[in-house]
Amino acid sequence: QVQLVESGGGLVQAGGSLRLSCAASGSIFSIKAMGWYRQPPGKQRDLVADITSGGRTNYADSVKGRFTISRDNAKNTVYLQMNSLKPEDTAVYYCNADRGFSSFDWGQGTQVTVSS
Repeated sequence: QVQLVESGGGLVQAGGSLRLSCAASGSIFSIKAMGWYRQPPGKQRDLVADITSGGRTNYADSVKGRFTISRDNAKNTVYLQMNSLKPEDTAVYYCNADRGFSSFDWGQGTQVTVSS
C-alpha cells in the first residue's frame, strides 16, 4: 500500500492561489500515476488532474489553464498549483495513487474554500 498525506488547503478569496502538496510513502515503487480529485459538498468526487510516472498530465476541462500538476520524484511528492481560483473550486481535495490493476490509495483530504 501507499500512504498519502496532503497539505496546503485553506481559505482564499476568488482570484487567489493555493498550492496543495501530497507526500507519498510506503510501496511507492508500485505507483503508476498520481492525481488530485475533489468533492464539493453534496456532490460526487471527480478527477481534477493526474500525472503518470512518465510525466504525462491530464486535466479536467474546468481547471485547464488555471491549475498545474507536477511531481518531485526525489521527494515522492505531487503538487497542485491552483491559480485564478473561483468559488466553484470549493471542495475537499483528495490525493490519489494508482498502483495499477484497479488498486488505488487515497489521502485524508484537505479543504479548499474560495470566497467570492
